[in-house]
Amino acid sequence: MADAVEQLIEELAKLPGIGRKTASRLTFHLLKQSKDTAYALSQAIRQVKDRIVFCETCGNIAEGPRCAICRDPRRDDATICVVEEPSDIHVIERSGHYRGRYHVLHGRLSPLDGVGPEALTVDGLLGRAREDMVQEVILATNPDVEGEATALYLRRALGPVGVKVTRLARGIPMGGSLEFLDEVTVGEALSARREL
Repeated sequence: MADAVEQLIEELAKLPGIGRKTASRLTFHLLKQSKDTAYALSQAIRQVKDRIVFCETCGNIAEGPRCAICRDPRRDDATICVVEEPSDIHVIERSGHYRGRYHVLHGRLSPLDGVGPEALTVDGLLGRAREDMVQEVILATNPDVEGEATALYLRRALGPVGVKVTRLARGIPMGGSLEFLDEVTVGEALSARREL
């Protein structure tokens, strides 16, 4: 195979959920497309890398210092929903059941992978939770072993702060990921959250 084709397959195969077979299919699909289509894709990737940063307040994706949610004065400052990744915010927002603020951890505790609390944005969360207006922190980590361990750690860390700490209700399948859930399931989980 041509070096350029092989290189594209290798790069695409590095993406999560994309194996070598899928990377090959994508590469050959792109080869059939016009140059304009391929260049539009590459330009979109460049723009994302050049323009997108993480919000200095919550860690969500943004095109400036603060994301659209943090800039929105209509959001409820009394509630912070803690998620593992920015993509989780998109899922919760689609449910239409939550109007508070967010905090993105940018990962989850995973001792086997060498990910401890210092690798996450826990200090920023604790600082935000200490603000007078914050009354509740909702832990919306994924319902798997690492997500549960992260939620337990955060619950303990938030204990001295004195805010109400809740967890998304069950109904989200164990081992599932927020990114792949439908709006109704996420909405029900938010509505039936419980205190830890």
